[in-house]
Amino acid sequence: MRVHGASQQIAAQLSLWEGVSQHPHRFGGLEFRLGKREIGHIHGDFMLDIPFPTRIRNEIVGLGLAQPHHLLPETGWVSFYIEEPEDVERAVSLLRRSYELAREQKRVKQHPNASKDNSGEKSEHLS
Repeated sequence: MRVHGASQQIAAQLSLWEGVSQHPHRFGGLEFRLGKREIGHIHGDFMLDIPFPTRIRNEIVGLGLAQPHHLLPETGWVSFYIEEPEDVERAVSLLRRSYELAREQKRVKQHPNASKDNSGEKSEHLS
């Protein structure tokens, strides 16, 4: 079952996120990026594919939040099927996790000396 308008609802929500752009995906559908990094793409109103580090992908699949990618099951990618209206918010939550990981990676690349101190707070280490 498809949720009519799911892709438009998801795209509208992601358009509000800082730095996210939308592009046609090379295999069809709509791709969401933070800078040059893809945070996921949607195929019509029925399936979302999202990249994660393998460790996080295993956690997400293990919790039943998504399935291994429909074509590349041994990679960090997951597939999420939109089958009921509530799945739109679940899809957005998964994309949000990918987005936050991408933001953190971008922050670390921009500020390579930033790390956590013993209290877990972010700090700048002077060299």
